[in-house]
Amino acid sequence: MREKNNFFIKIVDWVIRILGYTVILMLMTLVFKNTLYIDNSYYGFWCLLASILIYLLNKTIKPFLVWLTIPITGITLGLFYPFINLIILKIVSFILGDHFSIYGVWFAVLVAICISVLNVILDMTLFKRITFKEGKDGSDN
Repeated sequence: MREKNNFFIKIVDWVIRILGYTVILMLMTLVFKNTLYIDNSYYGFWCLLASILIYLLNKTIKPFLVWLTIPITGITLGLFYPFINLIILKIVSFILGDHFSIYGVWFAVLVAICISVLNVILDMTLFKRITFKEGKDGSDN
């Protein structure tokens, strides 16, 4: 029973993060039209694909980038951390080519900060409650 709950929690985590990233990308393209561009043909598809790529890169490459940049992040007291998300966004921009583009650095850092804030909020609120309720339930004994 516990394996099914863990699998369900991972699926819910994935879906909520993908939808959150998609909404953030859509809002940022509306607010910063000259900085973040997503192709208008099949707009939702390109936002969703970019969100999936961001999620996959956050799970695979980001831990290595965080480990690699520990000295810089420590010296800047954590202010370099959003730049790691900027690197992830630039990789997505490279992969998707003309369908997803980021111009400039500072507004792209703002998009990266929004993604970081979303991750922190989701980790602190929703997913802690889900895992806490699962453990408190008594069904895992």
